[in-house]
Amino acid sequence: MSDVGDDCLEQREMSDVGEDHLEQKEMSDVGDDCQEQREMSDMGEDRLEQKEMSDVGDDCLEQREMSDMGEDRLEQREMSDLGDDQSVQMSATRSPTRPWLVESFMGRGVLGVRVDKEELRRKIQIPDYIRKAFSEAVRSKYIGGDFDFCVEEVVDPPDSPIVVFVNSKSGGRQGAALKGWLQNFVGEEQVFDISLINPLDFVRYGLASLEHLAWTGDYCAKQIRNKLRIMVAGGDGTVGWVLGCLGELYEYDRMPVPPIGIIPLGTGNDLSRSFGWGGSFPFVWRSAVKRSITKAITGGICLLDSWRVMVTIKSQETVLLPHSLKRINEHTFRYAKEGFDGSFPKDVSCFGGVFYNYFSIGMDAQVAYGFHHLRDEKPFLAQGPIANKLIYSGYSCTQGWFFTPCLSDPGLRGLKNIVRLYIKKTDSLEWQQVRFPSSVRAIIALNLHNYGSGRQPWGHLKPEYMEKKGFVESDSADGLLEIFGLKEGWHASFVMSELISAKHIAQATSVRLEIKPGDCKGAFMQMDGEPWKHPIDDEHSTFVDIKRVPNQSIMINGE
Repeated sequence: MSDVGDDCLEQREMSDVGEDHLEQKEMSDVGDDCQEQREMSDMGEDRLEQKEMSDVGDDCLEQREMSDMGEDRLEQREMSDLGDDQSVQMSATRSPTRPWLVESFMGRGVLGVRVDKEELRRKIQIPDYIRKAFSEAVRSKYIGGDFDFCVEEVVDPPDSPIVVFVNSKSGGRQGAALKGWLQNFVGEEQVFDISLINPLDFVRYGLASLEHLAWTGDYCAKQIRNKLRIMVAGGDGTVGWVLGCLGELYEYDRMPVPPIGIIPLGTGNDLSRSFGWGGSFPFVWRSAVKRSITKAITGGICLLDSWRVMVTIKSQETVLLPHSLKRINEHTFRYAKEGFDGSFPKDVSCFGGVFYNYFSIGMDAQVAYGFHHLRDEKPFLAQGPIANKLIYSGYSCTQGWFFTPCLSDPGLRGLKNIVRLYIKKTDSLEWQQVRFPSSVRAIIALNLHNYGSGRQPWGHLKPEYMEKKGFVESDSADGLLEIFGLKEGWHASFVMSELISAKHIAQATSVRLEIKPGDCKGAFMQMDGEPWKHPIDDEHSTFVDIKRVPNQSIMINGE
């Protein structure tokens, strides 16, 4: 019995020991759990802290991205609003086969890689002291003054310095908005409003100040002068104005002449189209302008012919001529010695100017003249491209291009009755008279491919046709003008719709028009979209001479 009792006691002790071990194990497990919980808690705090730090980093990154992308998001909202407000439609100023919205986006390079704004600014921004120097020179019209713009250390020149000319009155409110954006982006001193600053003043004083600094040993100024490129934001008239001013550099052998890129702000924008800069100012314009500037600093160089026009006017006549025509004291008119039928008056004034796209005489100029006068007198009628097109079409009818019989008014007769056309060809120094059909109501001498907001009236000619006519492939730098005719309004409409080509007359290195005296009191002419009514002498012939300017303009290829 005693042994049995001892066994029972031992079992109870072992049971107690087991319970103690179990309790210790449980306590150990609890401790482990607590330790694990503490470790997990610490890890959680670490992870939370890391997450918070990550969030802070993300916030900073997001702020930077928002700063860079704010303009893009604004444009996206503009695109969204535009999509809600308007459906894709045909533009009055573009090819009828391309929707205007597609051209606004794709034609200006809106779809493409994103441009780093700060990197672009670094490449084009001119050092502050130089910007202030040439800006002050333009303002004061004085070169080499002590402007108190000192630099304490050597400054590296920018990779691709650019100066921008903006016509703030072009494109409605877009011109002013673009001017403000550019001034904020690159600096006020590098952006000139041509409604306030004459580009010729920049050529004579701004560029001269760079040349003066370079002459004094400023390496940075020398490099900027040699690398400088110019962007022009405006229509064809604005671009032509700047090109004409830069032409003065050739006269005084101030090389190099800066090449020009274009931001189209006008209506036709044929110069812009011809060199790959697009035919319209895009709706999503901020990023597109950055891409245009990028193309301006990387694009290749193209050449452009320019043509000098000289016209005669009887000295007693008073006529309102376009601003592009200026009185010239010396001329080379010697018609009496060259066998021309018309007599040349002794008392005559001569005016000259330069065009880059086209010169025309006849009904197209008459319609343009009427339209411009109405727009000047009643600007509220011309509020957009559709209204302009309707008014233009109305003038085409009322001026007799469509419905008025040609014989009812001497001024509406075919040009053959009052105009003789003479040309010089590439292989000849002699004038040759060229006859054209009596149905031709307008004669256009075209330098570019594009005319009338992107139309190509000369067309793409087949090789066998060119060989038959003695023509060559047209180019804006080949030293040739393409001369073609437009007949009645229906013919002109089909030509402008690109359903048919215009009446091909000739290709020439020089052109001379002799307008015979008679009962026609005036001939309508236009040059790069500037029309005027030219008085016709009732006793002597009136002459128009067109010859190529020796030096070609330099353009940047925007394609």
